[in-house]
Amino acid sequence: MPDHVPHDGLFLPMRHTGAGRDPFSATTATTVGNVAPQRPTTEHLDSPPKPSLCNMFTDMTCSVHMECDAVLKDLISQHLVAFEATTAPSDEGRSAAVAVAITDGGFGARLNGMPSHIEWQTQAALILTKRSSKLRNHPGQWALPGGRIDHGESAEQAALREMHEEVGLDLDPSAVIGRLDDFITRSGFIMTPVVVWIGPQREFVANADEVDSIHRIPISEFMREDAPMLEDVEGGAPVLRMPVGNTWIAAPTAAILFQFREVCIGGRQTRVAHYEQPAFAWR
Repeated sequence: MPDHVPHDGLFLPMRHTGAGRDPFSATTATTVGNVAPQRPTTEHLDSPPKPSLCNMFTDMTCSVHMECDAVLKDLISQHLVAFEATTAPSDEGRSAAVAVAITDGGFGARLNGMPSHIEWQTQAALILTKRSSKLRNHPGQWALPGGRIDHGESAEQAALREMHEEVGLDLDPSAVIGRLDDFITRSGFIMTPVVVWIGPQREFVANADEVDSIHRIPISEFMREDAPMLEDVEGGAPVLRMPVGNTWIAAPTAAILFQFREVCIGGRQTRVAHYEQPAFAWR
């Protein structure tokens, strides 16, 4: 599926607080709110830390690049410990897991509208893939590494297995640092997002049967002022997209990326299960 470019006036950056209801709880879903700048503890460091984290203000702008280092890992871990992930009823769909995997930026995202670099970049990035055009389901679409949970597997085990199968990375279970909310997709899956710390990594190997390309998208890209983009749908919840470079990623993947930004970086209790997916993602 070709990349899509947002048209002026069609999608609007979110500036309001909670909309819709979280189907997994009785509480109203929340979105962006006022949050004071957050700083991780640095008592364990031998030298004064460099400014490696985003200053999280109301407009969600990112003033400083986030380094892929122990400071960021500790911050994400603390936020996930404080976050109670919701679990969908098992009869709502087939179980699947995806890895929200943090690594370094390398030579760039390999994506139009984003820079390429001659020198290796150490800023934190997430691994996203373009699904193989040969696949029956969702060919060519943006995805996080992941797939169905096999019988007897946990979501964490499935996410690590899929990382190995899709991008050639064999990680120890200790790489898992938490979960985000289950997301029920229109195509009939319950997606469990598992947050995984890769750390600095020089090479990924795409499985040609499942993945056309692998992209390191800087976390700072998800902090853009125009993210998320919301499209109002008559009689329903808004469709959520996250801009990257000159294109965008749609829900359900975009909803997980948005919740990662809100929870893991911003420390917010933001829920995303109520957001709608575009029609092409329903199949």
